[in-house]
Amino acid sequence: MVFLFRLLSHLPLLWVHRLGAWAGWLAYLASPRYRRNLKANMAQAGIDPRLTGQAVAEAGKQALELARIWMRTLDETNAQAVEVEGRDYVEQAKAAGRGILFLTPHLGCFEITAQYLSSFNEITVLYRPPKHESLQQMILQGRKREHLHLAPADLSGVRALIKALKKGEAVGMLPDQAPKMGEGVWLDFFGRPAYTMTLAARLSETGATVLMAWGERLPGGKGYRLHFHPPTAPLEGDTQARAQQINHEIETLIRQCPTQYLWGYNRYKRPSGAEAPPESCST
Repeated sequence: MVFLFRLLSHLPLLWVHRLGAWAGWLAYLASPRYRRNLKANMAQAGIDPRLTGQAVAEAGKQALELARIWMRTLDETNAQAVEVEGRDYVEQAKAAGRGILFLTPHLGCFEITAQYLSSFNEITVLYRPPKHESLQQMILQGRKREHLHLAPADLSGVRALIKALKKGEAVGMLPDQAPKMGEGVWLDFFGRPAYTMTLAARLSETGATVLMAWGERLPGGKGYRLHFHPPTAPLEGDTQARAQQINHEIETLIRQCPTQYLWGYNRYKRPSGAEAPPESCST
């Protein structure tokens, strides 16, 4: 895998994305479970089934483009971010000095946003080690930068995130990551109960500025357009209310570019030991 990623990192982004599209279709055709999850999740969200093929290809691009994110220098990686929308929101948040909580769902190239932000800001990102030990070292080396710090997905990592926010630094996480039992609550996501992390909501209670962030994959291997903007409404209420609003904010982003969401991700899975989901959730 390391050899393959090193090889891919030297190819033009256009070719990496073309190979990724083919790889996406191979994965889709080879795995009945993956096909079932992808189709069911798109249907649950009301996404036009005619977009299924594009979503399959984009998921494959997401997997292989990591080679050009992790295996390149920071300057080379960030050179792929050819457009940035909402940089003013980031600068305003930095000036406020309360810390910044960047929420990046599984949409587009979600790895490049933290890399870009680390070029002008200290940022700590929540990190969950991969299941395969052989991949861990490559991922660690690829994600770590001088100003990009990794926090493990455990109590020590949560403390690191809180400490960073208190220092006025930035924190990044995937708010639609399915949490372990005891780390979430059942909340509505596209009209169906999904076990939803509460950590992002709890960090928003620290007074940090919350910004949604994602990297849009441009056609033809032209690079990425980064998006930064505040939620459509301030996060308010208790932890559960905030977590529910974050889910709705993610839905809003996905509807902007539905083909680039990772629909094959089992967002509705029930963690081992968790109570059964309710038939419906209050929205």
